[in-house]
Amino acid sequence: MKKPSVLVSLTTKDNDYQQEQAAAAEQTARRLGVDLQILFADNDAITQSQQLLKVIQTTSGPRPDFIVFEPAGGTALPQVARAAAAAGMGWVVVNRDVEYISDLRRSYRVPIFAVTSDHEEVGRLQGQQLAALLPSGGSILYIQGPAESLAAKQRSAGMYETKPVNIQLKIMKAQWTEESAYKTVSSWLRLSTSHETHIDLVAAQDDSMALGAKKAFQDHTTGPSRDRWVSLPYTGCDGLPKTGQAWVRSGLLTATVVIPPNTGQAIEMGVQAMRTGTMPPERSITAVSSFPTIETLATNQRERNRLLKTTSAGS
Repeated sequence: MKKPSVLVSLTTKDNDYQQEQAAAAEQTARRLGVDLQILFADNDAITQSQQLLKVIQTTSGPRPDFIVFEPAGGTALPQVARAAAAAGMGWVVVNRDVEYISDLRRSYRVPIFAVTSDHEEVGRLQGQQLAALLPSGGSILYIQGPAESLAAKQRSAGMYETKPVNIQLKIMKAQWTEESAYKTVSSWLRLSTSHETHIDLVAAQDDSMALGAKKAFQDHTTGPSRDRWVSLPYTGCDGLPKTGQAWVRSGLLTATVVIPPNTGQAIEMGVQAMRTGTMPPERSITAVSSFPTIETLATNQRERNRLLKTTSAGS
């Protein structure tokens, strides 16, 4: 039997979740005996489209049996998906809900399906974390992903579902990387209005962006102001064992939402479809969870508040 060949197209090398997506793909490919190629699009949809079309349209060498694709921009490249399917390649979208999957499945017999995290649930969990950490309400600096990102929009929608009304947001946008959040917050700190803004917590839609924000406050504030900014609770999303979860355990972050990588599952389902000739489900969802649990966050916060009241009464 021919050895399966898979191309994985990811958004950027400069993000811990995308790095884990690559690692999960490599681990699964080794286990299943799959030839694997990974491309990164530098967070640019045009670059990603050009990379994929070059592979799909090549006449000078072997082409992959199927493509695992995480969209880098607002579009999920429907024309590229159709070109791949027409060329006999399977098409697997990860971490994005796309409308064209159903149509392609009716038109082509190659494996075409999606494996996605529930981004609205990610947002709902983060909103619950905010409620646990600010039981009396407050103001949050909220760092979203790019404006064109569906995942960012879905995470925001979920967060608004569970965020208490007494928590107010100041919203900034970054590009799913530590560096982009660092630049965004650094630019804001150069404005005089930033010094008049009271913030009780910093929340980001990605762990690396939360860390970038914290580093910006470390580098661009001084004295008591710096101490206060750095000591605030910081929360993120992705919750990978070696980054987000480790950052929570070390105290760099207060909480994260665990979003397991899904490229491995996508490859496994694609290879199974090739070997059995059966089409996988149109959409599979990977489960997400709060780290620590919402209950633990609430309990810890109540204890902190009790100690603060005791300290204040004693002084």
